[in-house]
Amino acid sequence: MTDSSEIDVLNSICREAKVEGKISGKNLTVLYEAFGQRFTKALEALKENRVKKYIFKPSGRVVWIVVGRERDYLLMPEAEFCMCDDFYFHVLDRKVHLCYHLIAQRIARNLGWYETIEEDDSLYDILMNEWKKPTA
Repeated sequence: MTDSSEIDVLNSICREAKVEGKISGKNLTVLYEAFGQRFTKALEALKENRVKKYIFKPSGRVVWIVVGRERDYLLMPEAEFCMCDDFYFHVLDRKVHLCYHLIAQRIARNLGWYETIEEDDSLYDILMNEWKKPTA
Protein backbone atom coordinates (compact mmCIF):
# COMPACT_ATOMS: atom_id res chain seq x y z
CA MET A 1 0.00 0.00 0.00
CA THR A 2 1.43 3.39 -0.94
CA ASP A 3 1.54 6.30 1.45
CA SER A 4 -1.13 8.25 -0.42
CA SER A 5 -3.54 5.32 -0.50
CA GLU A 6 -3.01 4.85 3.26
CA ILE A 7 -4.12 8.46 3.76
CA ASP A 8 -6.98 8.05 1.27
CA VAL A 9 -8.26 5.01 3.18
CA LEU A 10 -8.14 6.90 6.48
CA ASN A 11 -9.80 10.01 5.04
CA SER A 12 -12.53 8.00 3.34
CA ILE A 13 -13.32 6.01 6.48
CA CYS A 14 -13.27 9.18 8.61
CA ARG A 15 -15.77 10.86 6.26
CA GLU A 16 -18.06 7.84 6.42
CA ALA A 17 -17.67 7.56 10.21
CA LYS A 18 -18.51 11.24 10.65
CA VAL A 19 -21.82 10.71 8.82
CA GLU A 20 -22.60 7.42 10.60
CA GLY A 21 -21.35 8.55 14.03
CA LYS A 22 -19.25 5.40 14.33
CA ILE A 23 -16.72 3.22 12.54
CA SER A 24 -18.25 0.04 11.12
CA GLY A 25 -16.73 -3.35 11.84
CA LYS A 26 -15.76 -3.65 8.18
CA ASN A 27 -13.94 -0.32 8.32
CA LEU A 28 -12.17 -1.28 11.55
CA THR A 29 -10.79 -4.26 9.63
CA VAL A 30 -9.79 -2.07 6.67
CA LEU A 31 -7.99 0.34 9.02
CA TYR A 32 -6.17 -2.53 10.73
CA GLU A 33 -5.13 -3.94 7.34
CA ALA A 34 -3.86 -0.51 6.27
CA PHE A 35 -2.05 0.50 9.48
CA GLY A 36 -1.53 -2.67 11.54
CA GLN A 37 -0.19 -2.02 15.04
CA ARG A 38 -0.34 1.74 14.48
CA PHE A 39 -4.12 1.46 14.19
CA THR A 40 -4.31 -0.81 17.26
CA LYS A 41 -2.39 1.81 19.26
CA ALA A 42 -4.53 4.63 17.84
CA LEU A 43 -7.71 2.78 18.84
CA GLU A 44 -6.30 2.26 22.33
CA ALA A 45 -5.58 6.01 22.62
CA LEU A 46 -9.15 6.76 21.54
CA LYS A 47 -10.70 4.29 23.99
CA GLU A 48 -8.57 5.76 26.80
CA ASN A 49 -9.62 9.35 25.90
CA ARG A 50 -5.99 10.42 25.35
CA VAL A 51 -6.68 12.79 22.44
CA LYS A 52 -6.91 16.39 23.69
CA LYS A 53 -7.83 19.59 21.89
CA TYR A 54 -6.54 22.65 23.71
CA ILE A 55 -8.24 25.94 22.91
CA PHE A 56 -6.48 29.02 24.19
CA LYS A 57 -8.57 32.06 25.11
CA PRO A 58 -9.07 34.74 24.01
CA SER A 59 -6.84 34.11 20.94
CA GLY A 60 -8.69 30.96 19.87
CA ARG A 61 -5.41 29.15 19.11
CA VAL A 62 -5.91 25.39 18.89
CA VAL A 63 -3.31 22.79 19.84
CA TRP A 64 -3.83 19.02 19.52
CA ILE A 65 -2.11 16.67 21.97
CA VAL A 66 -2.12 12.90 22.33
CA VAL A 67 -1.19 11.73 25.79
CA GLY A 68 1.40 9.01 25.30
CA ARG A 69 3.01 6.51 27.64
CA GLU A 70 6.13 8.59 28.17
CA ARG A 71 4.85 12.11 27.55
CA ASP A 72 2.29 14.29 25.78
CA TYR A 73 2.81 14.52 22.01
CA LEU A 74 2.22 17.77 20.15
CA LEU A 75 0.56 17.31 16.75
CA MET A 76 0.07 19.67 13.85
CA PRO A 77 -2.63 17.80 11.93
CA GLU A 78 -2.81 20.23 9.00
CA ALA A 79 0.91 19.60 8.36
CA GLU A 80 0.62 15.88 9.24
CA PHE A 81 3.34 16.40 11.84
CA CYS A 82 3.89 14.84 15.28
CA MET A 83 6.69 15.25 17.81
CA CYS A 84 6.97 11.50 18.56
CA ASP A 85 9.94 9.25 17.85
CA ASP A 86 7.90 7.11 15.44
CA PHE A 87 7.33 10.20 13.31
CA TYR A 88 11.05 11.02 13.24
CA PHE A 89 12.27 7.47 12.63
CA HIS A 90 9.57 6.04 10.35
CA VAL A 91 7.44 8.79 8.86
CA LEU A 92 10.34 11.04 7.87
CA ASP A 93 12.14 8.00 6.45
CA ARG A 94 8.98 7.35 4.40
CA LYS A 95 8.58 3.88 5.87
CA VAL A 96 5.04 4.89 6.90
CA HIS A 97 2.97 8.00 6.30
CA LEU A 98 1.39 8.57 9.72
CA CYS A 99 2.27 7.73 13.32
CA TYR A 100 -0.49 6.37 15.54
CA HIS A 101 -0.95 9.76 17.24
CA LEU A 102 -1.93 11.36 13.92
CA ILE A 103 -4.26 8.44 13.08
CA ALA A 104 -5.92 8.76 16.50
CA GLN A 105 -6.29 12.54 16.15
CA ARG A 106 -7.86 12.29 12.69
CA ILE A 107 -10.42 9.73 13.86
CA ALA A 108 -11.07 11.66 17.10
CA ARG A 109 -11.64 14.94 15.25
CA ASN A 110 -14.12 13.34 12.85
CA LEU A 111 -16.10 11.49 15.52
CA GLY A 112 -15.80 14.03 18.33
CA TRP A 113 -13.89 11.49 20.45
CA TYR A 114 -11.59 13.97 22.16
CA GLU A 115 -11.51 16.11 25.25
CA THR A 116 -11.61 19.86 24.80
CA ILE A 117 -9.52 21.80 27.30
CA GLU A 118 -9.76 25.58 27.47
CA GLU A 119 -6.73 27.45 28.78
CA ASP A 120 -5.83 31.10 29.10
CA ASP A 121 -3.43 32.54 26.50
CA SER A 122 -1.02 33.28 29.36
CA LEU A 123 -0.33 29.50 29.59
CA TYR A 124 0.29 29.01 25.85
CA ASP A 125 4.08 29.53 25.91
CA ILE A 126 4.51 27.50 29.11
CA LEU A 127 2.56 24.53 27.73
CA MET A 128 4.16 24.73 24.27
CA ASN A 129 7.63 24.69 25.86
CA GLU A 130 6.65 21.62 27.86
CA TRP A 131 5.21 19.82 24.82
CA LYS A 132 8.23 20.69 22.64
CA LYS A 133 10.82 19.44 25.13
CA PRO A 134 12.95 16.66 23.69
CA THR A 135 12.59 13.26 25.31
CA ALA A 136 15.24 12.45 27.86
